[in-house]
Amino acid sequence: MLKLNYSQYKLETGTDEAGRGCLSGPVVAAAVILPENFKHDLLNDSKQLSEKKRQELRPYIEKYALAYGVAFISHQEVDEINVLQASITGMHRAISKLSIQPKFIIVDGNKFNPYKDIPRETIVKGDAKFMSIAAASVLAKTYRDEYMEKIHKEYPQYNWKKNKGYPTKEHRNAIREFGITPYHRKTFKLLPEQLKLKL
Repeated sequence: MLKLNYSQYKLETGTDEAGRGCLSGPVVAAAVILPENFKHDLLNDSKQLSEKKRQELRPYIEKYALAYGVAFISHQEVDEINVLQASITGMHRAISKLSIQPKFIIVDGNKFNPYKDIPRETIVKGDAKFMSIAAASVLAKTYRDEYMEKIHKEYPQYNWKKNKGYPTKEHRNAIREFGITPYHRKTFKLLPEQLKLKL
């Protein structure tokens, strides 16, 4: 059973990201502040939900949240600052897009940098424990998936519509066969035998 709040503050935002482990595309982060009476039976860590359930949850979260923000960190920026910093930067940007400033921040994972002077807590597997982090995980995942489906049309041979840029066998075989695209992260180990790959 997910809890609503970690702190005693009503204006607590949960934040999470999607796409850290992908070989292509952006990292997308979201932040959500939920009202005290928020409830939805489907809400859970986005990784535990089907695509259909995530799509059902997204408009509900956007309608009933007190505030939400979504931020994209491009694959170029991921390469420039590394994926951990891209995740934290994305979460900061998502929080900065909230129409209400939160009084407390809860973060999925165990790494975060201070944001302004707002107190915060990192929570491992927080997206399976707290509603606002779970809601942020759903928004981050659905916005990122939508983007990957869009760029799939440019490069259908990688099947991003299905694998969303994750290192599936099919995705890696496509890199072997067709090389890389402008959307691939060049600092990532795209193939196990990358030392022999001409990038």
